Amino acid sequence: MNKKQKKNLYRIISAAVLVVLLAFLPLPKFVQFVLYLVPYIIVGYDVLRKAWKGILKKQVFDENFLMAVATIGAIVLGEYREGVAVMLFYQIGELFQSYAVGRSRRNISELMDIRPDYANVETEDGLEQVDPDEVDIGSIIVVKPGEKIPIDGIVESGQSTLNTSALTGESAPRDVREGQEVISGCINLNGVLKIRTTREFGESTVSKVLELVENSSSNKSRSEAFITRFAKFYTPIVCYSALALAVVPPLVRLVFMHAAPEWGDWVYRALTFLVISCPCALVISIPLTFFAGIGGASNAGVLVKGSNYLEALSKVKYVVFDKTGTLTRGNFAVSGVHHSEMENERLLWYAAHAESFSDHPISESLRAASAVPVDQSRVSDVREYSGKGVTAVVDGVNVAAGNIKLMEQLGISAIPCSHEGTVVHIALDGKYAGHILITDEIKPTSAEAISQLKKQGVRKTVMLTGDRKKTAEAVAAKLHVDEVYSELLPADKVEKVEELIAQKGAGEVLAFVGDGINDAPVLSRADVGIAMGALGSDAAIEAADVVLMDDDPLKIVKAVKIASKCMRIVYENIYFAIGVKVLCLVLGAFGLAGMWAAIFADVGVMILAVLNAIRALFVKRL
Repeated sequence: MNKKQKKNLYRIISAAVLVVLLAFLPLPKFVQFVLYLVPYIIVGYDVLRKAWKGILKKQVFDENFLMAVATIGAIVLGEYREGVAVMLFYQIGELFQSYAVGRSRRNISELMDIRPDYANVETEDGLEQVDPDEVDIGSIIVVKPGEKIPIDGIVESGQSTLNTSALTGESAPRDVREGQEVISGCINLNGVLKIRTTREFGESTVSKVLELVENSSSNKSRSEAFITRFAKFYTPIVCYSALALAVVPPLVRLVFMHAAPEWGDWVYRALTFLVISCPCALVISIPLTFFAGIGGASNAGVLVKGSNYLEALSKVKYVVFDKTGTLTRGNFAVSGVHHSEMENERLLWYAAHAESFSDHPISESLRAASAVPVDQSRVSDVREYSGKGVTAVVDGVNVAAGNIKLMEQLGISAIPCSHEGTVVHIALDGKYAGHILITDEIKPTSAEAISQLKKQGVRKTVMLTGDRKKTAEAVAAKLHVDEVYSELLPADKVEKVEELIAQKGAGEVLAFVGDGINDAPVLSRADVGIAMGALGSDAAIEAADVVLMDDDPLKIVKAVKIASKCMRIVYENIYFAIGVKVLCLVLGAFGLAGMWAAIFADVGVMILAVLNAIRALFVKRL
């Protein structure tokens, strides 16, 4: 507990002890009134102050006003014990709510711990410890064992093992060595690393992740927005209803029945009605459930940009996957060179140089397969054809490297390939020179993820890829994907997603899952865009609604399960709170429920709803 929570606990205990002592003392009425005011003020002074401030600001109708009117009214009617008890149990409920929010915030603060406190910058005079915000791009920083990597960069020297659990939610370490990219927020476990920074701190992965989580509460779900609107209209209605209950029945008895009005009885019923009607359970527990769900998901490496996306995830019926980097590893490797009239090494050399300015995984695999290192000074007039390939001049030779569509566009007759994999056709000076076969590996958990999604109620799984039809269908068959569309350009993927959105039923949600690098347009167009394996990817964090911090497809299932559990808790709290309140309101109006029943209907329901909401935090075993 923090200091404020401890202070409130001491107030509650002090007031409760005084109430118990006074209950056993036979004292005159006026003495009881004076003595009961002591625990009442101890435990309720802040509620009275908030209610008074609300009146001054013309924002009268809130739970503080309801509690103040109900408890003061009870004391005026001589029900001292009940009046103090209502305020006492209300504060107990508030303490539970404060503790629950604290638990959620601590869960998120564990993620916030990834923010580094300093960076060791290498200077002529040795290491200088500075604020990460002050480190320029291109600086050399030293990360010692046990320290957090403060800024994204490339390892200049050293090798080590990194703990990425703060970002991914997984405990599996990651080995890094010279030349590899590392991202901020990871913890260096053993060796000393010298890193050349590639970004400023404000643009680094850790900053973007923290900003995403901190802003997640700004996007409210329909359920949360409904509760806010509901409370806005509900509270004044019950206040006027309570006033009518206190005034109308006595006047009816007096005017029409010529009987005693029994003002005290009906005012007591009205006060009971007010306590019962307080919407604390709904107003507190629903946002708390979403807050806890987002916090628990963040701790598991699933970053959700708002409760609206958490709610949408629970309704997902269509899941559309990009293939490369999502269902497959994206680790391309050259597996063969076919129909080449020159030496294979020479054809690979031309292809590697033509693709030397691209960071696409296929381009990287061509450079890796070339026996001779690439010399970019020998390359000129590079032109990229989106979704098709590139052309370039290499040592005076016009080289075209790409898929069959590029060959068709250039009017070059290509020889088709019968093998499974990605085919890069090569043409030199306008003549076909052969093709290079590149293969990718399916991730070991992809098939299980698709199977689990169907068990979660997903009606259709679809795979989109720019790869050729035969390769795409082979992957889809192994994974039991329902539909597959191949040979798609980036714009074609957006068009296909729009077609699928038009096909789905009302209330159904379509999610697109991509690697977040080349899929930003599709991620933005889908009902819910999910970027996976997004460590260090600006495009993913900006375009997606949900960011999975590692590349395991099973994380998609975890995200859906978290969302479904969160929404289940939300509806449980809504039905339970409204059901109990309606029942107790009817009983209270007819005089069948007193102030103690009102305390249960208000505080008891709130405590139970808050405890239920806390369950959204626990997602690791899902």
